[in-house]
Amino acid sequence: MIAVAGGKGGSGKTTTTLGLARALSRRGAPVVAADADWDLPNLARLAAETKPEPPGKTEAEGPPVGAARRTDGADTRTVLDAVRGTEPVRPGRSAPTVLAAPDAPRSVDAGATFDALDGATPESAPVLLDSPAGASPDVAAPLRAADRALIATPLRRAALRDAAKTAAIARRLDCPPVGAVVIGETDVPDRVATLLGCPVLGAIPDGGAVPLSDPSVRSAYDGLASRLGETAAASGWQIA
Repeated sequence: MIAVAGGKGGSGKTTTTLGLARALSRRGAPVVAADADWDLPNLARLAAETKPEPPGKTEAEGPPVGAARRTDGADTRTVLDAVRGTEPVRPGRSAPTVLAAPDAPRSVDAGATFDALDGATPESAPVLLDSPAGASPDVAAPLRAADRALIATPLRRAALRDAAKTAAIARRLDCPPVGAVVIGETDVPDRVATLLGCPVLGAIPDGGAVPLSDPSVRSAYDGLASRLGETAAASGWQIA
């Protein structure tokens, strides 16, 4: 499992979790993307709001004109459902399986749930955890359960400082960063990798209000998926 982590809220963790999951799916990988930010869960909602159209309809993401689509994630299986289910999670290869936060998260042991998720998903499936902000004590649960962390950060001084702290926390919890992804940029100074103590695997351009509908953003996530697939963290993944 890879925990997509960042400094403060708004660092691009959720968009990166979903954008990377979809990019891995485009490479034929059976991906699971799970919401581990239970205080501010929005992964399932983002997935519903930006669901791509089937091939042959349109390249733009979003529902057809006049169509209704639920955006509250209520029709999405939760992480708790996945680990308590009678059947294991079997992600397909055409789109990632998105797992929402539990309905009553404060009654659930997050650490035990994320540990169990590892056993409830196929060994060959990439599993991405959309983690809480690095400053939150809740980030410890997904970082302890995951094998590696992917650090998402904008290229701002305060954000980079928080991202470096998050990377340090991940290392202390035996979840070393496999790399970083810089949000809202196309060029990244070499010193960013030095500051974070890990390679920069991707730079995602500013895609505006709906970045996952921007072709350049999708292309950048495709590049991130390709470079991630070349790392030791992807060992055993079924990926083209």
